[in-house]
Amino acid sequence: MGNWVINYWLSVLFLATWLGLNVFLFVHAFLSYEKADKYFYTREILGSALAWARASARCLNFNSMLILLPVCRNLLSFLRGTCSFCRRSLRKQLDHNLTFHKLVAYMICLHTAIHIIAHLFNFEHYSRSRQATDGSLASILSTLSQQEKDEDSWLNPIQSPNMTVEHVTFTSIAGVTGVIITIALVLMVTSAMEFIRRSYFEVFWYTHHIFIIYFIGLGIHGIGGIVRGQTEESLNDSHPHRCAEFFKQWDNHDSYCKHPRFEGLPAESWKWILATGILYIFERILRFYRSKQKVVITKVVKHPSNVLELQMSKRGFSMEVGQYIFVNCPSISYLEWHPFTLTSAPEEDFFSIHIRAVGDWTESLIRAFEQKHSPMPRIEVDGPFGTVSEDVFQYEVAVLVGAGIGVTPFASILKSIWYKFWHADHNLKTQTAGHATLNFDKATDILTGLKQKTSFGRPMWDNEFSTIANAHPKSVVGVFLCGPQTLAKSLSKCCHQYSSLDPRKVQFYFNKENF
Repeated sequence: MGNWVINYWLSVLFLATWLGLNVFLFVHAFLSYEKADKYFYTREILGSALAWARASARCLNFNSMLILLPVCRNLLSFLRGTCSFCRRSLRKQLDHNLTFHKLVAYMICLHTAIHIIAHLFNFEHYSRSRQATDGSLASILSTLSQQEKDEDSWLNPIQSPNMTVEHVTFTSIAGVTGVIITIALVLMVTSAMEFIRRSYFEVFWYTHHIFIIYFIGLGIHGIGGIVRGQTEESLNDSHPHRCAEFFKQWDNHDSYCKHPRFEGLPAESWKWILATGILYIFERILRFYRSKQKVVITKVVKHPSNVLELQMSKRGFSMEVGQYIFVNCPSISYLEWHPFTLTSAPEEDFFSIHIRAVGDWTESLIRAFEQKHSPMPRIEVDGPFGTVSEDVFQYEVAVLVGAGIGVTPFASILKSIWYKFWHADHNLKTQTAGHATLNFDKATDILTGLKQKTSFGRPMWDNEFSTIANAHPKSVVGVFLCGPQTLAKSLSKCCHQYSSLDPRKVQFYFNKENF
């Protein structure tokens, strides 16, 4: 079976498991609230909207538990390292972390919408039942607190006919936190759109950190206990199957059916998000500690096309090819951290990045280093973090494709290959290194510093893959891309097309950088 098929079905299996868990949790919660005797009287007022609200809340909690895991970069790097001897297909699933993060976010948005719509119906039903004067069971249930003069007996949060839905919304914990959570979610999702993230990264960066408010609001959202069910003691004394039809006789002292008593549902959300929240806090503490270790800038190089190279050293810093770091410059912004691929090789006594001016932050950073009579700005570094490019030396043949500034991940790889060949590293599986040209007016490549330079232009992919397949009929070929999604689709298609169905013959593995 070809590697593309294995990767595809592993991804499908993972996705199907996640979707299956969502379906299971939704159906299980829906049936619980739709059928359980505890919520018999609650359903008398709310109908099926109760089950829709609670089922969507269950899935919302589940996905909120998962949303932080794909962005725990130290955890992913650890898993990639511990899984270094696993099959490529298993390791490759870690490279879909941001895709999964987005899918989970979409699922949260879906269930948030269902939850809000269901509660809009719930509040309408609450209001209508409280204003009803027809003596129906729903109207009697809505006035229980007044009849019993007991705060624990109420079922309808709208306690008087004159109380509005808006009043309940903005005076209850559930209502206020619900509004805050929704606003935070809308801001995070809209600011994460591709156009805003690429063109206004600062807007995305700051707005996305509203997730802290989102999780705090989610954790305390259910404390108020607005949605209520009959107590176990009340079920034993006045079971609805026995007493619901005699609701008009509840006031009679000689009736064997008493007024039902109710209790608020315990808050659940905090239980779902506690473990991953603690894990993420430890992740941030570790990253904060590492970022405060002193970074020494050893060399600054200004390249054509407004590209700045920073060569740095840091105590205890250890890297692999293709990894990336987060960089902060406190003089520009205390809070903004931007990812940059390392362009140095592990064999060198420094680590470097290349920065292109593509936004306010990068432009400000480049200007700061261009000020000749000003002190050099302080840089903080967090990382390095692993990427798919770490696996490049696990392949006999490697094809590196970079578009624009996307060539930077491969500068590290090309230089490392050169060092390994120079030192006759017998552990190197890679047989060949392709020709390269990036510029024609320099003796060496501006990224790698090698005489062998990277070449411009868009290749004819069918010709390239056909040539590689013919030249290496029994090899495993790793295809690595750092570039746009349209190019990724073309390369992925070629990898599938030119991989042999016979696993003993040429196999192409497609790998794409994700940050």
